[in-house]
Amino acid sequence: MVQELVIAIVAAISAVVLYAAAGAKVVKQYERGVVLRLGKLRDDVRGPGFTMVLPGIERLRKVNMQIVTMPVPAQDGITRDNVTVRVDAVIYFKVVDPASALIQVEDYRFAVSQMAQTSLRSIIGKSDLDDLLSNREKLNQGLELMIDSPAVGWGVQIDRVEIKDVSLPETMKRSMARQAEADRERRARVINADAELQASKKLAEAAGAMSAEPAALQLRLLQTVVAVAAEKNSTLVLPFPVELLRFLERAAQPAQPEAAPSPAPSRQAPAPQPRPVQQQAAPEQQPAQQQPARPKPQPPLRSAARSARPKPLARH
Repeated sequence: MVQELVIAIVAAISAVVLYAAAGAKVVKQYERGVVLRLGKLRDDVRGPGFTMVLPGIERLRKVNMQIVTMPVPAQDGITRDNVTVRVDAVIYFKVVDPASALIQVEDYRFAVSQMAQTSLRSIIGKSDLDDLLSNREKLNQGLELMIDSPAVGWGVQIDRVEIKDVSLPETMKRSMARQAEADRERRARVINADAELQASKKLAEAAGAMSAEPAALQLRLLQTVVAVAAEKNSTLVLPFPVELLRFLERAAQPAQPEAAPSPAPSRQAPAPQPRPVQQQAAPEQQPAQQQPARPKPQPPLRSAARSARPKPLARH
């Protein structure tokens, strides 16, 4: 009888231990415990550490309070300026109310993911391509506000939303490359024109300074020749200065009358003798000039003049 009583006591103690062991729960530091008693939510949220629940009556659900990093799948959309793009993003959120996250929504992770995808497509349709490429901070703020509005009722707080990548069609990439190239070429031409304007002003000032001193132009010419000849890979053609040519011209002028003094009278000596011949031929030339029918009156005069030249035979 005593043995049966001992066995019953041991069995009861074992059952109590097993029952207590079944109700013992440990909540981690980054978790919170939500207790449901007979399906009804208890107001108290169990903090981290050891806690007890009534097995079969109460049920403990653990909710992670860490920040969750969730990638948003790439979404295809058309921007406000009718450009087809493919955008993906990443969202950071955490649970601030474990009871609401467990009661208000079936799966808060899936709900946040779907809300992020629909909000991303909405942002794409409301934005221009330039905003997606260069003004992402404003879009991130708008996307965060759109996701955070319904997530507040789920006990979820959106920390940050970032647009990761924007994929463009190949045709659009080529068009943007041509646009960027044309813009760079335009800026290069403007800079080159500005440089030419500044250089022309400096050259005008230099020309004004050199005009006062002619020797400065010669020195500048020699400096240019030295600078070009330093490379030793070209042929130089050095022009003569205008002043040097003028100096040589002035030096050659007094030597011209002294070069041939004697031949001049010999060529002019027989000139007085053929004059009577030309005077004799003058009466013959007059009737030739008075005849209008002859188109060429000059050949007879030349022949008469040629025939009159050997007449100085009167010397004998």
